[in-house]
Amino acid sequence: MNNLGELVVGSIEEQAEQIFANINAIIETAGGTLNDVVKLSVFVTDMANFEAINNVMMTLFSEPYPVRTTVEVSALPKNAALEIEALVNIKPHKQG
Repeated sequence: MNNLGELVVGSIEEQAEQIFANINAIIETAGGTLNDVVKLSVFVTDMANFEAINNVMMTLFSEPYPVRTTVEVSALPKNAALEIEALVNIKPHKQG
């Protein structure tokens, strides 16, 4: 979804980029970065989109890559083609 709460329409790459921008904004608000992502759960309605989504991910993450599961589902809310869940481990800042 974009900043207006509307589902992004367009290519699967554009949808993935928007989802990761949203995930990144949430992580940054909590004091982390995408480097703190330890696991991604990717839900797609068409497994043929796997490579395109993977290509977007390769531009955003570096080694060691987060663990990932990708599952093809029959449908997603709002007829979305893609949903991504991120598990993040943000280490607390030491004081002193």
